[in-house]
Amino acid sequence: MAGSGFFGWGRGGQLGTGADRTTFRTLHTASLAAPALRGGLTEPSAEKSVRFLRALLGTPAVALTDTEHVLAWDGRFNHHTEQTAGLARAVVASGATSVADKREIPCGDSGCPLRHVIVSPLNVEERVVGTLQVFAPSASAGLVRATNEVARWASGQLELAELDDSRARLMEAEVRALRAQISPHFIYNSLTAIASFVRTDPERARELLLEFADFTRYSFRRHGEFTTLAEELRSIERYLVLEQARFGDRLQVTLRVAPEVLPVVVPFLSLQPLVENAVRHGLEGNSGPGHISIVAEDHDSECVISVEDDGVGENPERVRRALGGDTSMDSVGLGNVDERLRSTFGDEYGLVVETAPGAGTRVTVRVPKYSPGVHT
Repeated sequence: MAGSGFFGWGRGGQLGTGADRTTFRTLHTASLAAPALRGGLTEPSAEKSVRFLRALLGTPAVALTDTEHVLAWDGRFNHHTEQTAGLARAVVASGATSVADKREIPCGDSGCPLRHVIVSPLNVEERVVGTLQVFAPSASAGLVRATNEVARWASGQLELAELDDSRARLMEAEVRALRAQISPHFIYNSLTAIASFVRTDPERARELLLEFADFTRYSFRRHGEFTTLAEELRSIERYLVLEQARFGDRLQVTLRVAPEVLPVVVPFLSLQPLVENAVRHGLEGNSGPGHISIVAEDHDSECVISVEDDGVGENPERVRRALGGDTSMDSVGLGNVDERLRSTFGDEYGLVVETAPGAGTRVTVRVPKYSPGVHT
């Protein structure tokens, strides 16, 4: 429809009014500063963002500081950078915006027009982490308000950076916790199985030991919170080879994977705990054979993975408690995996568990084929 659109597009696809164009330019300039600020308040991020902040304010010079030092300056008359540290310390101590005049920023350059500086705090979680300093010939009430608004917006970007960093630390802590849950049980059983073949079948013992080494190398790697579905499944195959050495013909496995979903990115160690649970609950406590099915299918924009066993099943209430993080439940990492999936992709991507006593268990995982910011 002609003339429709968020900014009131006119003929020829141009923004309709001067106010529309000003709004667009402001939003565009802010969007250019945001990615650097989302990296946190560092010298590189300050240097990348400060010129866009100055463009937003339209002033001769702008500085970004941490609590004690200048990180970046944009504009002319950079001899005033020597004064930024003292200005920053005063605002960090008070927590409030200050306006200084030429008495507090003396200048020996007769051609320098900078007579005022507005210093606004940059806050992250109610802590002052730095300042935005705006140097200008005068400090009108409008410029003070604009400086405060830009400082608040920049603080919001820095808070998002802090949240991203906290999330990364939490994810790493959760993976470490998951390793601690899985490894003692698995290592003991694997080494016992390998030892049983040392005398009777040394070649098989050697092959199993190599599988064990590859599996543990993957499980205890130190880099990256994400992996591909192909790598996760390769590690699961090694795990199952070791468990089949332990259980023999009692453990039967069906693996069916659509080639299209092998490159899909998933949280590291998000599927292996589900398979370990299937082995434990499908075979342990069950005198007969157990069948485990692992299926990964291509569903439009999503990959759907299911891990199913025909074992003893579980009380649904106990499963709910395990998903809620109850560590007393005998379910390896279910709550951990569920939380990491939700943190990564959103609440709609948590685990779905179907089970009942005597009816086996199926755990279904949906993950998007592509999610912004999720990569190996």
